[in-house]
Amino acid sequence: MKVFATLLLSISLQGAYRIPPPTPPADHVAAKQPARKGGRWYFAENGHAVYCLGPVRLLPQPEGGLQRVATFCQGDKNMVPLKD
Repeated sequence: MKVFATLLLSISLQGAYRIPPPTPPADHVAAKQPARKGGRWYFAENGHAVYCLGPVRLLPQPEGGLQRVATFCQGDKNMVPLKD
């Protein structure tokens, strides 16, 4: 009789302890910008800091010298002259 009472009690209490479904993540987490991969900050010739993904190249100048430029920079610039 005790076994039968325990069985009925366990069946009736089983539905009371249900775990609620997980809630979706908050919207402010989704608003974050994706992490940057492989880039580096450089000091441009005009005095601003620029974030570029490509390598630094040396380009020949018409006067005969070489100019260091960072490539594939953030924004609409492909190459930015760097301050030495």
